Amino acid sequence: MPLERHSKAYKNSGFLNSSDARTIRILSEYLEPMSRLRYHKVWDSVVFFGSARMQPQDRAEEMQRTAQEVVDSYKDADVPEEAKRALQEAKIHLKNSRYYEDARELSRLLSGWFKTMPEKEQMVVCSGGGPGIMEAANRGAHEAGHKSIGLNISLPFEQYPNEYITPELNFEFHYFFMRKFWFTYPSRGIVFFPGGFGTMDEMMEVLTLVQTDKLKKKLSMVLYGSDFWNKIINFQGMVEEMVISPEDLDLFRICDTPQDAFNHLKLELTRGTVANE
Repeated sequence: MPLERHSKAYKNSGFLNSSDARTIRILSEYLEPMSRLRYHKVWDSVVFFGSARMQPQDRAEEMQRTAQEVVDSYKDADVPEEAKRALQEAKIHLKNSRYYEDARELSRLLSGWFKTMPEKEQMVVCSGGGPGIMEAANRGAHEAGHKSIGLNISLPFEQYPNEYITPELNFEFHYFFMRKFWFTYPSRGIVFFPGGFGTMDEMMEVLTLVQTDKLKKKLSMVLYGSDFWNKIINFQGMVEEMVISPEDLDLFRICDTPQDAFNHLKLELTRGTVANE
């Protein structure tokens, strides 16, 4: 009796998920997004980076109200440290909720402008696809009636696709470096809102690519929130210590309002670009 046919290699899920096929999986995360973006006529983007932990104002207000009620319920009794800490954290979330709302408004302004462009020149807002600033970016585009990208990644916590991503532009990545490629390659502008390790990693990598002329196109960068960025990173101190050049500070602009960031990006993005290599 002849043997049964063995499954073709490209249908063998055991092989495709093995270490031997890692290069195929990496290549898939390059080719599939390229194919899908081209199909949907998406050529250029403006990327929003920022913390996944930022809350919208209404949600942050509810968090503080709930935490305050818990503290108040103890009246004259000693308030547990856990309740005090929850209230303090809720106050920080409420303070930082302005970044969520500002990202939402900036995305709405940009997306409304993008819609007025000829179809072949239209840009779209792109985010990491998750909650926080990412959600705010996709939400603003959705409210403007324009499509937006979500480049999600599989993580053990925090990351899930937000509801405002255009469904056909909702991507899921395994490899961080391939996700970073698709953040950067189509981008004409990037806005860095306050964030943690991930945001810092993305910001420093993009600054390095631009500083070392690895991107053969003009990339406009905005750091949003002078209070945060001046507190977290001493850029002037880096110049004084001669680890960066004074002109490196011209690689980005710090903005504090959605309108200021919008005006700056609109001016920069209408100056044209050189094709990326």
